[in-house]
Amino acid sequence: MIIRIAALLLLVMLAGCSTVSGWFAKDKTGNEPAKLVEFKQTATFNVRWHLKIGGSGNYILQPAVTSDAVYAANTKGELFRFDPATGKQVWRVDSGFAISAGVGAGEGFVLVGGGKGQLAAFAVDGKLIWKTKVSSEVLNIAKIVDGMVVVRTADGRLSGLDVTDGKRLWLYEQSVPPLIVRSHAGVAIERGTIFGGFAAGKLAAVSLGSGIVIWETVVSQPRGNTELERISDITSSPVLDDDQVCAVAFQGRIACYGLAQGNLLWSRDISSDKGMTLFHNYLYITNTSGAILAMDKSSGSSFWKNEQLFMRQTSAPYAFGDHLTVGDYEGYLHALSREDGSMAARLKTDGSAILTAPMELDGGLLVQTQKGSLYSVTLH
Repeated sequence: MIIRIAALLLLVMLAGCSTVSGWFAKDKTGNEPAKLVEFKQTATFNVRWHLKIGGSGNYILQPAVTSDAVYAANTKGELFRFDPATGKQVWRVDSGFAISAGVGAGEGFVLVGGGKGQLAAFAVDGKLIWKTKVSSEVLNIAKIVDGMVVVRTADGRLSGLDVTDGKRLWLYEQSVPPLIVRSHAGVAIERGTIFGGFAAGKLAAVSLGSGIVIWETVVSQPRGNTELERISDITSSPVLDDDQVCAVAFQGRIACYGLAQGNLLWSRDISSDKGMTLFHNYLYITNTSGAILAMDKSSGSSFWKNEQLFMRQTSAPYAFGDHLTVGDYEGYLHALSREDGSMAARLKTDGSAILTAPMELDGGLLVQTQKGSLYSVTLH
């Protein structure tokens, strides 16, 4: 891992940039990804529809699902709308720029971001409503809540824009260390508050209406002797429920806090660059090595751990009924038992990576692969 980071750092320095990639093919001991083994399936994936829209290149793109549409994009700049039941294309538009983040959808708007700070809003019929520029590269999905567009940029800034015209209403920014991980982390929004994780392990709660900081805390303090070893950035989106918000840092720890005041509830040492999900009384997380853990959300105590996807660049998990679903770097979609973590089902897609957690669609699941295939599947 350290060798790979150092190589990436050299490329970054030559490019005049201060970020490094968070995606690694091997761990620091040189271990190869685990080979998949056969198991007795207790559930079954079935493909409802499958289509190709074009790849995501070096970016992480994922579709958006609304009550009557699926929206998806590719890095060539194309944005699509599909019928969620059949996968039939409703429309396709050209954004006019290379799309690096998307898709965000809500309140009658569809949003995509670009590598040069572009952000464009379309109507549900595909008509361009507005296009603007934010402070730097957009790497994560912009969110729309209560007439406000919230977008996080690669320079660590958080902007609130008016959804009707894209004009900036407020800006949240904080100091950035000299070396940071290139992050596709988004934000979580609840009760008029934005929760976002940032470089150097910082977690912030920011007012949706004004951009004023409600509270800030540090999830993980940097450790180690070198700048590389001391990277402890939050590179995945926080997760929350009615009582708490949780965040995890790369090369750091996981911690959960009270929503209102940011009081620490519990923490433990776990490193993750992929993310996690809260479901009922459980927190499920994919750690840096690709293992999946189930923990008690109130204490952080472990229930089970599955290491069968070691170093397979396992995606963040998504809880679906009695199962936990993840993707991997070879395009396999896996279902695990939520009860004990045992493998329940497996589906091979187009052979390219599934980099984000599956999402729910009409009683089933939807995934987008790096080569640009969309799969709508059921799991029974």
